[in-house]
Parts: sequence; structure tokens; C-alpha cells
Amino acid sequence: MTEQDWLSERFAEHQDRLHAVAYRMLGSPGEAEDAVQEAWLRVSRTDTGQVENPAGWLTTIVARVCLNMLEARRNRREESAGALPPEPAAPHASIHPTGQADPEDEALLADSVGVALMVVLDTLTPVERLAFVLHDVFAVPFGEIGAVIDRSPVAARQLASRARRRVQGAAGASDAGRSAKREIVAAFLAAARGGDFAALLELLDPDVVVGEVRGGHAVAGFFAGRAQAARLALVEGVPAAVWSHRGRPKAVFMFAISDGKITRITIDTDPDRLRDLDIVFLSARDEELR
Repeated sequence: MTEQDWLSERFAEHQDRLHAVAYRMLGSPGEAEDAVQEAWLRVSRTDTGQVENPAGWLTTIVARVCLNMLEARRNRREESAGALPPEPAAPHASIHPTGQADPEDEALLADSVGVALMVVLDTLTPVERLAFVLHDVFAVPFGEIGAVIDRSPVAARQLASRARRRVQGAAGASDAGRSAKREIVAAFLAAARGGDFAALLELLDPDVVVGEVRGGHAVAGFFAGRAQAARLALVEGVPAAVWSHRGRPKAVFMFAISDGKITRITIDTDPDRLRDLDIVFLSARDEELR
């Protein structure tokens, strides 16, 4: 067996884990596949003669690729000065010469992470996110994590601990926040359906953003028509609005809320991502009880 054949077999053997690591790190199936593909390109050009632990070695390479992508994403957001981040790429058909991504695996990954956790992870710095995900989710030792981020094992432990406190704090406040958010989303949908422009403005922050449209008056006009056909739902357990056609979700509207006001509306129409989401429609009574 040639070195390339051995490497290809090891990569295929650990591919599911590598994709899971990348997905947890990046929060996007498409970006996760891009990361794994980039890791394979790096691996295929590397001398593997000194590799004693293929699983750990491959995980380290994928983690470094993800860290670079997170840092690039953070820089783009800072440069855009508050503009919405670009839509993540749709999943590619292939991530490795030996096989393709399994849609069922994608769905399981999406369910296991959840929108709520991904929102919290997005508030962490890239190195905090890496330390937390690798250690708490995949049990990677702090010594190996420190090597990825060029920090000591003690520093890696501190980063993971800091991230863990933030994640646990967000989880503790999630139930109360979810109930309040459902009331606001339900009120927004009711106002949109009824054409109550004044009520819409009451719910929107003056600097609310949806796509490239900014400001309460602009957003109310932009979104009201679309919201008239949307229904209140839980998307990965988070209150949201979903527009469906012939029983298939076509658009998911996610809301960011601060101090009782809607500050951002994110609209996702990518069919691959919508297919993988756990969507539970709520009854009309749930919308009325706000």
C-alpha cells in the first residue's frame, strides 16, 4: 500500500468525526465541508511518516483550518461595522475523494447542536470557541488544544472554562427568554397579518436590520407582506416564523431581540439548510396567548 493510499483510508475512516468537529466549530454544513476539504488538501501534501495518532493528527489539522475561518469571519464582521454576515455556502456534493456527505448525518448534526447553542458560540472569540468545542464536546486534551492555538495547556484550560461559563449562563436564562421571545414573535406576526403598522413599529428597534434594509419604517414595509403568510414555530427549539408552500418550509425568519425590541431579522431560504432544521409549528392559540 502506498503512503497516499494509507492516508486516504485513514481520512475516510475518521471523516465523520472530522466533519462533526468542523460543524461544531463553524455552525454551517457548507463551511464545515469546506473546512474538511481544505484539511484534506493540506493532509495530502504532508509527509505522514512521523504520524502515530492519525485521529488526533487529523483533528488538529481540521481545527486549525476552522480557527482560520473563524478569525476571517470575525474580521469580516468587524469591517462591515454591523452589517449582516454573508450567508454561509450551501453544502458541496463531495468533501473527499473517497465519499460524500450523508444528508442524514447532516440532520443529526444540526439537531445535536441547535440554533440556540450556535448563537451563544458565535459570541465567543475564535480561540475560546475552539477550546470549548474540542475539549467539552470531543474530549481533546488541553495539551493538544494548546498546540493548535499556540498557547500553553493552562491557557487552553482557562479559555475553555471561560467559554463554558458563558454557555452555561446562556442556558440558564434560555427558558424565560424563549417564552418572552415567543410572545414578541407572535405579536409581530399578528400585527403583520392585521396590517397594524403602528404595532409593528412598537415591536421594532429603530435600528433593526433585515438583509440590507435598515430602520423600523423600512423593515415594517419590507417584511409585513411576507409575514402575513408565515406561521409561529419553534425552529431547533427557538421561537421563529416559517413560511411554507405545499407543506414544505420555504423561508425561516429568525429574530434577535434585545430589551423587548426586535433588533435583527435573519431570513434563510436555503433548501438544504431548511431540510435539516427541526421545525415544530405552534397552534393559532399559541399565537393568541401572548
